[in-house]
Amino acid sequence: MRMPGWAGSGRPGRDLALAGASLVGGLAVWGVGLQPQFPWAPQVSRAWFLLPLLAVSGAVGLRRVATRTGLAVGTVAVLADAALGVSVGSTVIYTQVLYDSCVYGPPRLRRWLLRVTVGLSIGSTALGLLAWGWRGAAVGVPFALLGVLPVVTGVSVRQYRDQAAAERARAEQTARLVELDRRQAVLAERARMARELHDVVANHLSAVALHATAVLSAPGLDRPRVDAALRVIRESSVQGLAEMRQLIGLLREPTVDPVEEATRVRLDELDRLLARMTGAGLRVRATVEGRPRPLPVGVDLAAYRIVQESLTNALRHGGGTAELTVAYRPTEVVVTVENPVPDGGDGAGPTAGGAGLPGGGAGLVGMRERAILLDGEFTGGLRDGCWRVRATLPTGTSP
Repeated sequence: MRMPGWAGSGRPGRDLALAGASLVGGLAVWGVGLQPQFPWAPQVSRAWFLLPLLAVSGAVGLRRVATRTGLAVGTVAVLADAALGVSVGSTVIYTQVLYDSCVYGPPRLRRWLLRVTVGLSIGSTALGLLAWGWRGAAVGVPFALLGVLPVVTGVSVRQYRDQAAAERARAEQTARLVELDRRQAVLAERARMARELHDVVANHLSAVALHATAVLSAPGLDRPRVDAALRVIRESSVQGLAEMRQLIGLLREPTVDPVEEATRVRLDELDRLLARMTGAGLRVRATVEGRPRPLPVGVDLAAYRIVQESLTNALRHGGGTAELTVAYRPTEVVVTVENPVPDGGDGAGPTAGGAGLPGGGAGLVGMRERAILLDGEFTGGLRDGCWRVRATLPTGTSP
């Protein structure tokens, strides 16, 4: 059965309903005539027991909004009831006041109530033993049942609720951290895809655009030179489409091993890259220092992409020549690409083909990101009239 909205958890209506139910129950017990339990007071009218009953029932309604006030009102009411001779209804309702004070009150109030009720129980038991012997120990039983038991129950419930609240807070914090990790992973993946798309598309399209511009800007070219330019355009287009299909297949097919599919190009294939650059009009002098060896997958791919991007920039903005050095060192591999800048420019001047192509600046950013992700170093800039790119990628200990 669903509770009405005004009686939901934490609503004032629920507290008032509980206070009303306590009052109704107390009135039922009063009607039966179970008071006084101890007729030590002068003979008084039974109607006087209704005043403490009303007060202690009202204290139940204050359990959330004014816990200390409710405890004080209930305590005064139950003491007055005891002075009249003790009624069952007011005494039982007061156990609810003690329980609520421990559940909704501050920690200091809970500790204080526990000390007082335990002290009263022990003290009454000791007095009973002194007055009536071992049978007098029963004097402490009502204090234990009506005082210690509701207080201990309230303290336990409050501890369970605090623990549950802490667990919820921890779960929410964990969920937030998971969401942050997910967003970071998405951003990292988007950045990686942007680098791969730039390397795959921009490099080959740059060669296509250069030779297409050369053909269009020189209408007097003879047929052999036009055929050579068109062959370079076709080879660059086919290679770009092949690498694009590999990348799209990696994104579409979750069953494909990402490492195997994403690292098909590596430093061992520099000869093919240099051949394409030579066909595109860039003369490259390559030098290998040290003994080539198998590299970690990430390092091998990053080194190849950095060389590819650097040579493409040299083709677009350089003077038609470039020097490539790949140095294999015990704990790292260093790739260096240098190309002269025409007229001492800033690297964004005319290309070997005579036509300047605009760049978005993503190439240097992508190369730097690749090196940083591997805890390596990257530098790029003008040096002695040449544009120089140098990347140092750690490979770990020597084999």
